[in-house]
Amino acid sequence: MADAASPSRHWRTTLIASTRRPRQEFHSLAPSIHRGSTVVFDRLADAVDDWQQTDRYTYGLYGTPTVLELGLRIAELEGARHTFLAPGGQAALALVYLAYCRTGAHVLLPANVYTPNLEIGRDLLTGLGVEIETYDPSIGAGIGARIRVDTALVWCESPGSITMEVPDVPAIVAAAHARGVAVALDNTYAAGVLFDAFAHGVDVSVQALTKYVGGHSDLLLGSISVRDEAAYARVGTAHRVLGMAVSPDDCGQALRGLTTLGVRLAHLERSTLQIAEWLRGRPEVATVLHPAFPECPGHATWRRDFTGSASVFSIVLADEWTAERVARLVDALRLFRIGFSWGGVTSLVMAYQGSSRIDARLRDRLVRLNVGLEEPADLIADLQQALERA
Repeated sequence: MADAASPSRHWRTTLIASTRRPRQEFHSLAPSIHRGSTVVFDRLADAVDDWQQTDRYTYGLYGTPTVLELGLRIAELEGARHTFLAPGGQAALALVYLAYCRTGAHVLLPANVYTPNLEIGRDLLTGLGVEIETYDPSIGAGIGARIRVDTALVWCESPGSITMEVPDVPAIVAAAHARGVAVALDNTYAAGVLFDAFAHGVDVSVQALTKYVGGHSDLLLGSISVRDEAAYARVGTAHRVLGMAVSPDDCGQALRGLTTLGVRLAHLERSTLQIAEWLRGRPEVATVLHPAFPECPGHATWRRDFTGSASVFSIVLADEWTAERVARLVDALRLFRIGFSWGGVTSLVMAYQGSSRIDARLRDRLVRLNVGLEEPADLIADLQQALERA
């Protein structure tokens, strides 16, 4: 049976090779979602395998228009040469390692670093001949004494995502660059905007877009933003050979998240400070670890380098609190849901009993809170009833 629109063509062929197309000049406020793996070319001479896609799209693995739009917008926000995307924050961290480290390389990692970052180095790269050494996040310019001839990379995390120390990133960068060593920063807390990584000399800025950019706890994405051509070539080559493709649908969700990021961050900062200030006055709480408070390690650096604070902070309960009592507190909370991650609309709580990232004197008494978009008064009431019940 022939296709009525093309008498010589079978209808099954028309299913694949239709000649009918709608008009293309459709202008919407919402970004288009472009899915696709194969890119077709008009001429054989145009068929190139170019991960940079300099003057044309070449393969879906290297990005569809939706993926590239998200990367361009993150790069614009961060002031980066380019932003690559990865399937999650952990994948973004791994990509940086694999771009900069070879067998025999030495990496410096803050002792309070995000646990999966440590695990990539300790559990994967150590087996490939890369040496991982941790350092005190408050080391500042003293990092220079830890840099060796085989040091390939220095990691920073600002602030530490559980214990909230704010490192002197510019001092670390200056010491590392004096020895020709690149510096990578996990900039997730700042959502790429509250701390200007590239103005402070960082070579690579990583974010878990899962958190503030996604904003609704419903997608997994990571970004790797690079400062210059040298970092672009190193990270881009590794990104290509590792095949770190991302979903255009997830990128579309992240693009939508960007449009409300400003108002969400402003609201979250106000609510979080209100709740943290209330907790400072509670007799059950020994210390509030929030970068905006003087008692938080690195507070002066935060005031100098950051333009605001975010939604996540920790508390250390009083000396008499045991691990069992802390567990009762966490279990008694109702609006604060027990869960990892942060940056979404729902308030979260997590205790880290036994974590090697936390000083042994504190780990049984430390609780991390992520403030969401619930009304602060209701969150305070939830904390109050849980403290009293525990």
